[in-house]
Amino acid sequence: MKFPIVLWLLIAPLLFSFSTLTGKADKTPLPDPETFPVPNGIPGLLFYIQRDPNTNTICYEININKYGQLENDDPVHAFWIRYPEGGTRKDLNYIQRKFAYGINVKATGNERYELRSVAYSKLPLLLKKDIKNNFRVYTDINKKECVLNRVFIRIDGGTFWSPNVLYIELKGTETATGKTVTQRIKPS
Repeated sequence: MKFPIVLWLLIAPLLFSFSTLTGKADKTPLPDPETFPVPNGIPGLLFYIQRDPNTNTICYEININKYGQLENDDPVHAFWIRYPEGGTRKDLNYIQRKFAYGINVKATGNERYELRSVAYSKLPLLLKKDIKNNFRVYTDINKKECVLNRVFIRIDGGTFWSPNVLYIELKGTETATGKTVTQRIKPS
């Protein structure tokens, strides 16, 4: 009997926070992602994800142990910044890590790691050091090698387990030129 109660306690906050995604009866315009807050002052921030219906942001930072070394088994740590709640920081729960915002990691050698989103594994990401010896996440955006800065997911309705994703927008800095590059992907 305790298991269903514990499961409900884990899932209920997700369902209620996600309930604004369903039944968009008023059809108000969706917010411009450029108006969302940008996480600043986070040492080791790799990239972040924002999505409808609110400004809560999922941040991905390099996972360094107390000795200043990379946690090889788990090199990326993900957490929320809850802007509507005063910018509080909160770790992802089990369901969020395993089904929505978690990252699968595969070591490829020489302090390089292939990263794949648990929700959208089609996009390969590469965690490696840049010329200044800082870890960055690299991916191709519009067929150009870029350091990934932000992912925005445009959602319009759907359900918790099956949101209606209109597009995924990648934003990064091209390694060759330093210019900002964006690309929208329509999931199939």
